[in-house]
Amino acid sequence: MAFHLFHIITFLMLVVVGTNGAMLPPQLYWKSMLPNTPMPKAITNLLLPGQWNEGKSTWVDANMDVGNNRACPFCFYRYAATDTQLHDKSNVALFFLENDLHYGKKLNLQFPKITSNNNGPKFLTKEVADSIPFSSNKMENILDKLSIKKGSKEYEIVKKTINECEEKGIKGEEKLCVTSLESMVDFATSRLGNNVEAITTEVEKESNEWQQYVIAKGVKKSGDKNKTMVCHKENYPYAVFYCHKTDTINVYSVPLEGVDGNRVKAVAVCHTDTSEWNPKHISFQVLKVEPGTVPVCHFLPHDHVVWVAK
Repeated sequence: MAFHLFHIITFLMLVVVGTNGAMLPPQLYWKSMLPNTPMPKAITNLLLPGQWNEGKSTWVDANMDVGNNRACPFCFYRYAATDTQLHDKSNVALFFLENDLHYGKKLNLQFPKITSNNNGPKFLTKEVADSIPFSSNKMENILDKLSIKKGSKEYEIVKKTINECEEKGIKGEEKLCVTSLESMVDFATSRLGNNVEAITTEVEKESNEWQQYVIAKGVKKSGDKNKTMVCHKENYPYAVFYCHKTDTINVYSVPLEGVDGNRVKAVAVCHTDTSEWNPKHISFQVLKVEPGTVPVCHFLPHDHVVWVAK
């Protein structure tokens, strides 16, 4: 299932260039705003190729269950877990307790191949992204610009993502769904300053196979609670991230070694205050704990980003 945005994007590019002059490419914008921050591979993979006609936008998971699954099962704390989520092994395996983060701990994990590394949803430039509405009040306009039929599976996914982005955050949470790399950089720097680090889970060898991993030596805490922001990749025709900052998370760099020799530099996020979460959130169902009792942790997939103030 694919969204062919070439003609739409080309038209919008011509309009923007004709009215605003030459645009600063996202890579150069990153360097201008974050001169001391290397761009993670997970971000580089989402940049459009040099020629527009090489770019196509496809779904991260064309076979997702629109009625139940979410691209990010741990992002929306107000939601109760669905039966589908609880039976999805990849969702269940994400969660663990903070006291599990120690040398020698064994975990059964999967680091699957990410479609967006090749021809999946890419970042649009800020000018182009801003010219496409991203609001539940403008669904007809969105459908027209993206050539989506009302009532289709694509329509349901677009509507669900936008509605979730418009949900009110929990107490103490600053959140924004960003629709371009420039917008992500702007939001991160506005909350953390320009001296930041962007970290992601780095996988030596992607695989759709499950296997046992052991936590190796070198678990390291990154940043302070009030100096971090997490951006989760959403399911959308082009790259959209749900970014949020709270003062109640710890971020860890966790080295993992698989039984097949695969090495992973995983990013783990631990939420130290879950008292505002839905008591039936998937993490509580998996870990058998109550809200607000113990820190709840999860690994980040390798197309999500953590921003840490240096």
